[in-house]
Amino acid sequence: MKRLKIITTGGTIDKLYFDDASEYKIGTPVIGDLLHTFKVAFHFEVMSLMKKDSLYITDDDRELIKKVIEKSDEKHFLITHGTDSMVDTANYLANIPGKTIVLTGALTPARFQSTDAIFNIGCAIAAVQTVKEGAWVIMNGLVWDPKHVAKNRDENRFVKV
Repeated sequence: MKRLKIITTGGTIDKLYFDDASEYKIGTPVIGDLLHTFKVAFHFEVMSLMKKDSLYITDDDRELIKKVIEKSDEKHFLITHGTDSMVDTANYLANIPGKTIVLTGALTPARFQSTDAIFNIGCAIAAVQTVKEGAWVIMNGLVWDPKHVAKNRDENRFVKV
């Protein structure tokens, strides 16, 4: 992997909470700062494409993501995305030829002390270098074909379907 393009769309990974009522807004993407802190050994570019909870991501948004990927010279993409519609977006992007795309997110915000965000990002970076072309969901330490995974809200994790 010569270069990784990171596209951020919002979601829990970048949420900021303000009070006990859990009101939030989506803040500045954290992934670039994290990768600089960890002194990764590859080049990357972070593109903040939108700041949306994934419940509000539409097919028009997915088409925008797709067009950015298709027009890009990079072959490897990591997309940070909210977990509620991550699988839908992965399936939408699955057939872009010549591109390897991984989507990841977090079940708790990256700014929280106890978060799965850093682990999921690390897994996604390893996966984008090793999986075959197509789109993949990377959550809970596993690599998922988006055709065979769903978010289980009761267990707050991704499961095989």
